[in-house]
Amino acid sequence: MRYALGFLIFAPTALAAGGVFDGADVVFLGELHDNPAHHLRQAELVVELQPTALVFEMLTQAQADVVTADLVADEAALEAALGWNASGWPDFSMYYPIFAAAPEAAYFGAAVPREVARAAMAEGLHTGFRGDAEVYGLTTPLPADQQSEREALQLAAHCDAMPEEMLPVMVDIQRLRDAELAYSAVQAFEAHGGPVVVITGNGHARMDWGAPVYLMAAAPALRVTSLGQGEDDGAPSGLFDLVESAPPADRGDPCAAFR
Repeated sequence: MRYALGFLIFAPTALAAGGVFDGADVVFLGELHDNPAHHLRQAELVVELQPTALVFEMLTQAQADVVTADLVADEAALEAALGWNASGWPDFSMYYPIFAAAPEAAYFGAAVPREVARAAMAEGLHTGFRGDAEVYGLTTPLPADQQSEREALQLAAHCDAMPEEMLPVMVDIQRLRDAELAYSAVQAFEAHGGPVVVITGNGHARMDWGAPVYLMAAAPALRVTSLGQGEDDGAPSGLFDLVESAPPADRGDPCAAFR
């Protein structure tokens, strides 16, 4: 059963996911990118699930291709090989435990390179997509209510400072990222079998309109499950198979720069 609002509190000593992920072909592990506790929880679950492959929202496929078990054994060398700390993502020390939890897994990247994102903004969201846009559902317009809700979320995420005409474009880019995550997960499963674990933000992990929707459009026979992680006893927006909560990250006022 999937819960939109329910949550569980987990302790640092680890809470097993029970049977939620049993038999899953692809498991999405959501996060708030800057919350260290969320990444530690992802690492715990990777140890538990022992995936054949890991898909990272944060990596391009070119970056993922350099990951080896030998590199994973050396945090500093892995960070340098990936160029992680120059990428704009939170510090690599937060994510390294996830890599260390599955050194022998195959690694896949689903990040949309900036030049591809720019082309998609100018020419359409299917531009540069590595898969078949129609098969993955990218050519299907969103329902009007979902489009409006997603535009409102983009505005809020950008501290109400985003020009209104940019909001549909931002939603399109998020859809492209969802489809790329789905494509990478399908490629990983076809090459290595399951379970495949996807490391991504909560918005991409949600079952009602995130990457799982595009994956199930392209590969409906796969069993897909998802974890969402909230903060301070709260749940992330959306539909997940399991929702957990952790203490909030100390991030100050993310909108201060816009004032």
